[in-house]
Amino acid sequence: MKTLFETAAKGRKRMTQTCTEPCPIERGMRIIGGKWKGSILWHLQDGPVRFNDLARQLGGASKKMVTQRLKEMEEIGLVKREVLSTRPVAVAYEITEFGRSSLCVLEQLKEWAEANAL
Repeated sequence: MKTLFETAAKGRKRMTQTCTEPCPIERGMRIIGGKWKGSILWHLQDGPVRFNDLARQLGGASKKMVTQRLKEMEEIGLVKREVLSTRPVAVAYEITEFGRSSLCVLEQLKEWAEANAL
């Protein structure tokens, strides 16, 4: 819902139809926003990636940060985790259909950032 403004007495503006809950943009940003989430989804789009390979692809992210984000994303349903072997432990992550549905938004964001030299 879009917030509307009315002009009240003495030229004062008054808001009507204000949001009482987070708008769809804010809800979406809570899902795919946040440091490294978009990059993680981007790197998983071509298939499952082992944890250490993913952490290396994310350059500036610590393994602890990558672990935290992957846990959050798994709880939301953006990625799924698969244990490949137990000795030594090897884990791979794969994007879910829900996560894949965000890729068009991330592609547009990437194009916007490149077009504006960000």
